[in-house]
Amino acid sequence: MEILLVEDNLGDARLTREALKEGKVYNNLHWVKDGVEALDFLYRRGAHKDAPKPDIILLDLNLPKKDGREVLQEIKADERLMRIPVVILTTSKAEEDVLKTYTLHANCYVTKPVDLEQFIRWCSRSTISGLPSSRCPTGNSPWPIARSYC
Repeated sequence: MEILLVEDNLGDARLTREALKEGKVYNNLHWVKDGVEALDFLYRRGAHKDAPKPDIILLDLNLPKKDGREVLQEIKADERLMRIPVVILTTSKAEEDVLKTYTLHANCYVTKPVDLEQFIRWCSRSTISGLPSSRCPTGNSPWPIARSYC
């Protein structure tokens, strides 16, 4: 499985890499640090001309150069990319962000935990492709980091 992680924070990128590895859903993780680089990867431009098409995208919202919401909007507007599942993986718990990203056709919204063990449990429960443990607007949380999938 080809996973594209779009994350500007090195610590969060390491946490995600470790959690995916421990949750046994880690295959080929590709990491880019901002929204412009994410689109270069997806469109195979510049340094990413040989990039594989990702099977899933883990997208932070608050990114430099191009915001995650803008990246999501571009992905879902492009017929070549729109079917790639996009998981919003962010620290934002704002209901406005949840609603906006689902309006832009995000497949899942997960609030980043502070606790590595908790995140590993999410990764192993979700198996990424099933995405059962995401946050939905005005839902109830089955466990602290995510609300059940709509």
